[in-house]
Amino acid sequence: MASLILLIRVIADLFVWVVIASVLLSYFISPYHPVRQALDRIIEPFLAPIRNIVPTAGMIDFSPIILILAVQFVKLILVGLLQSL
Repeated sequence: MASLILLIRVIADLFVWVVIASVLLSYFISPYHPVRQALDRIIEPFLAPIRNIVPTAGMIDFSPIILILAVQFVKLILVGLLQSL
């Protein structure tokens, strides 16, 4: 059970870092750069539904923050459920 909890934590944390990297690289790298395109292919399916619900506030897109909070929330729920077994 401990290995499953560790796996969930590692995957969730890795996903959060990929979201952060994607956001940071969007400021510095062209959208046509291969690294940025690869990150966008991973992240965009998760961000698109959030963007449909939450409008942007001017030039600020809050969808990555909401995605990070959602991933952390799911991680806490799953780890808590597994630890209670």
